Amino acid sequence: MTPTLRLPYIRPTLSRLNQGPVNPFRLGTSPSCPDIDGISVPELTREHGSPLFVFSETALRDAYRAAHRAFSRRYPDVQFAWSYKTNYLNAICRVFHQEGAIAEVVSGFEYEKARHNGIEGHNIIFNGPHKEKADVERAIAEGAMLQVDNIDELLHLGEITKGRTEPLPIALRVHLSTGVQTVWSKFGFSGDDGELQQVVRRILAMPQLRLVGLHCHIGTFILEPEWYRIAAKKMVALALNAEAMGAGPIRYLNMGGGFASHARLHFQYLPPEQATPSMDRYAEAICDTITAEWPQGRTLPKLYLETGRALVDDAGYLISTVVAVKRRTLHDPVATALAAFGKNGPATVAGAPSQNALVLDAGINLMYTTTWYQPRILPVRPCLDAPTPTTVFGCLCMNIDVLREDAPLPGLTTGDQVVMHPVGAYNQTQSMQFITYRPAVVMTGPGGQVHLIRRRENLEYVQEMEVVPSHLQNPE
Repeated sequence: MTPTLRLPYIRPTLSRLNQGPVNPFRLGTSPSCPDIDGISVPELTREHGSPLFVFSETALRDAYRAAHRAFSRRYPDVQFAWSYKTNYLNAICRVFHQEGAIAEVVSGFEYEKARHNGIEGHNIIFNGPHKEKADVERAIAEGAMLQVDNIDELLHLGEITKGRTEPLPIALRVHLSTGVQTVWSKFGFSGDDGELQQVVRRILAMPQLRLVGLHCHIGTFILEPEWYRIAAKKMVALALNAEAMGAGPIRYLNMGGGFASHARLHFQYLPPEQATPSMDRYAEAICDTITAEWPQGRTLPKLYLETGRALVDDAGYLISTVVAVKRRTLHDPVATALAAFGKNGPATVAGAPSQNALVLDAGINLMYTTTWYQPRILPVRPCLDAPTPTTVFGCLCMNIDVLREDAPLPGLTTGDQVVMHPVGAYNQTQSMQFITYRPAVVMTGPGGQVHLIRRRENLEYVQEMEVVPSHLQNPE
């Protein structure tokens, strides 16, 4: 009998697959962005410096018109309210106000911004979990639409309006379970467990208040329109239930915002062109559902929408300049974990893989949204080099200042420029002065016009609000 040959056991191993560059001539040059709205990027930075935010007025107006068209052709009474927190640069706000949007604000500061931009009080939706007493009193006097967020705010409103002869119209904010992984229960009253009905009963005992609307905002960057269909169906049911209890009539439903732009989430598999639903799909889910669920023969409630990101994100660009070129060692996460427990020696060994890395003159102080999203980063000059994974660092003195872990970029050198896109949503409102000044912002208009809409900061501006005690003054 022939003996069986037993091969020695070999322990399986996992190793990182690093794909090398492809033939650069197969697809022509690497993608690049030499201009924005036909205006040369180097010309923009020569005039206004680097880094530089750029907004396209044409893209802003096109996005608004497409979104409004998607909803208005399906629903008879639609009103968009520009979400100030998304981007409250006055020029941006006024573009949307010119297009017909009213204002949605979440603080006294934003309320003042909206009034400064010419929006009357009755065309302001005042939202948010914290409203200062003076701001609420002003909003009441000017006829703003108050969206009550919590029971303390409701009781406060009851005190302010005590003795009022004409009831103050208010709306209640609701949070709902719709399929979104995390219900935004921080905001408003639950529409799923009876809490909203308890609040309605309390309002019925307050003759100086009248419930006229319901508001919900199911989340942000919602990629599944079906979740809006669920929310709309629940909102109609809650409105009809409130009316049956003696409240109302409910004159409007505010479905908030949360519609996605063409940004790309971290770990998102599909590209934005495939993952981001069209505005028509959002409109169909909301409008068709309300129409189908609302009692036949009754006038449909007014529909408010507070979309922000989907209108402004794709219109925003950030131009930045390469200030240093490096190689970055890639650490094996398994070896790093073992090293933490004192096993198998150091995590980094000779011959460990590495990849290209760049340092830009813009950091996460300007691009806070890179915590969740991966902006596309394109070189300004066309290049025949094949793109390879490149880590893109910001200019801040912090190790966490990473704009992209592995952006596909050709070989770049110091002085080369790149354009990040889309970056129009939240980066303006969430940016901060950390180590460096915030840059200028320009808007490109029709016919090649370039308008400065925010100046670059300087030391005088940054220190304007500081006060130095007399014993710390510099001697003259």
